[in-house]
Amino acid sequence: MDGLLLDTEDLYTLCVNLVLDKYGRPPLPWSVKAKLQGRPGPDAARIFSDWARLPITHDEYTAQLLVFQKQLFPTTKPLPGVVDLLSKLVQPDAARVHIALATSSHRSSYELKTAHLEDVLSMFPENRRVLGDDARLQPGRGKPLPDIFLLALKTINDSLPAGEKPIAPEECLVFEDSVPGVEAGRRAGMRVIWVPHKKLKEEVAGREAEILAGRTGEAGDVEMHQVGEIGDGWAEELATLEAFPLKKYGIAVPC
Repeated sequence: MDGLLLDTEDLYTLCVNLVLDKYGRPPLPWSVKAKLQGRPGPDAARIFSDWARLPITHDEYTAQLLVFQKQLFPTTKPLPGVVDLLSKLVQPDAARVHIALATSSHRSSYELKTAHLEDVLSMFPENRRVLGDDARLQPGRGKPLPDIFLLALKTINDSLPAGEKPIAPEECLVFEDSVPGVEAGRRAGMRVIWVPHKKLKEEVAGREAEILAGRTGEAGDVEMHQVGEIGDGWAEELATLEAFPLKKYGIAVPC
């Protein structure tokens, strides 16, 4: 959701920098932010804390950050192409397309960012929205591990019309903006569309093929199952979701 559907990434950075500035710390660099994107809250908090070394507790930092987020997150807007793409996918006469939302955001953060955008988020059925604090997700099993995408697929299969064949992972298309998210999608055995922020793109320049294959090792020392091979064509990078090539992926929708 963040940075892929909604323009929250720069707002996140601004909120963090406002807290950092209070303590004379430098702005958050993309070398660190890239490691925070898409990860569950506890993992992101640990990475950030190790870098920031603020003279306050994590709870104090979170409270101060929330003050700025409450001011800025209600200004969030959908990113270019998002509304058009979702609208096409949920048309009643679209060719059996099922969508689900998988976000590392916890419920409170999700609601803060989306309360004014329910017309957009409502295109995802309520029972097919998986948030970072979903009780069905095991602690410590967030992105870049595949669990959240596999659970999102399960929410679809559990709610298919009677008689419709369950969807397999290899029939799924994951949309992601983060490096850990791409790896999670590849580990789930799904195809991936990677739409990185322009600053992230600059940060990882030269590593694009490795990222698309899910071979960045973001998940740490784990078995390299279900990841791809360099240049296997199972993942693709796009600059925007505008004019997304639906037909290329076998998705037929009315004009």
